[in-house]
Amino acid sequence: MKIGKLPNSMLEKIIIDPIVHNSVKRSEVLLRPSVGEDCSALDMGENICLISTDPITGAAEDIGRLAVLINTNDISASGGEPIGMTVTALLPPDVTESEISKIITDLCEEAKRTNIVILGGHTEITDAVTKPVLSCTVIGRTKKIIPSGGAKTGDSLIMTKYAGLEGTAIFAKDKAHKLKGVDRDIIERARALGEQLSVIKEGKIAAAMGAHAMHDITEGGVLGACWEIAESAGLGVTVYCDKIPVLEETKIICAELGTDPLRLISSGSMLIACDDPGKMTDALSKEGINSAVIGTITPKERSIIAGGTVLPLKEPDTDELYKV
Repeated sequence: MKIGKLPNSMLEKIIIDPIVHNSVKRSEVLLRPSVGEDCSALDMGENICLISTDPITGAAEDIGRLAVLINTNDISASGGEPIGMTVTALLPPDVTESEISKIITDLCEEAKRTNIVILGGHTEITDAVTKPVLSCTVIGRTKKIIPSGGAKTGDSLIMTKYAGLEGTAIFAKDKAHKLKGVDRDIIERARALGEQLSVIKEGKIAAAMGAHAMHDITEGGVLGACWEIAESAGLGVTVYCDKIPVLEETKIICAELGTDPLRLISSGSMLIACDDPGKMTDALSKEGINSAVIGTITPKERSIIAGGTVLPLKEPDTDELYKV
């Protein structure tokens, strides 16, 4: 099989459907697994407990920081506040003590910045992996769930920040040796994009402004996330590709590597479905967050418009990151 997340159609058929249909039914479970949904949710009385899990497998550098950012983003995309996380670290036999120390130091420092607690986990040396892999589960709370599947027909689809943020930073850090035709200052600017990977701030703003749905843009990039938010709602979407913001350094690096920035992992960017886009973009702008209206939720058809040409929006495939 291809490296990366399972295709959504396969994920639904062989993973999600068996889990949903064969699991016991409990009234405490408010949100069950589905394609595109960022979290599960449990009724805990006064609060709703949000739970999400994600591994860090595509990056070699800064995986401690990324583990915190990528996992807490899922809680924020559901309208919640992240509280703590557990971490399973699977490390190859050739890992050094200093490398382990760096991962844990980065993990703890980012957790402190994000105001969450490392609750525990597991650390193991194993020849089952060839590089460090972190798998994390994050727990948060909210009073109201904002699901990925809450979009309504006619909603505008807003994207925060820029396409391909995480992928660009990873390329600049882990694949710099393949960027011989790219100026050093562009590579340094791209590396710095790793500081913009949290969506906690925009998650709070969008929730307060009445977002119908939010979705963290990860593997599959912006176009993959647009398909997922529509799939989760059982609706269609029209995406205006020419309106998707892409930084110059992302364009240059992706051109050098032959990758598509619109299908490149984009943690740090969030999709927001709402019925008053002007009000939402103004609120984000006041807090210094760039955003753009990049699509519309439709009753059925899923399409992209690029350069005046209308094409079908296809189910997300392997992320561009893994092509490099």
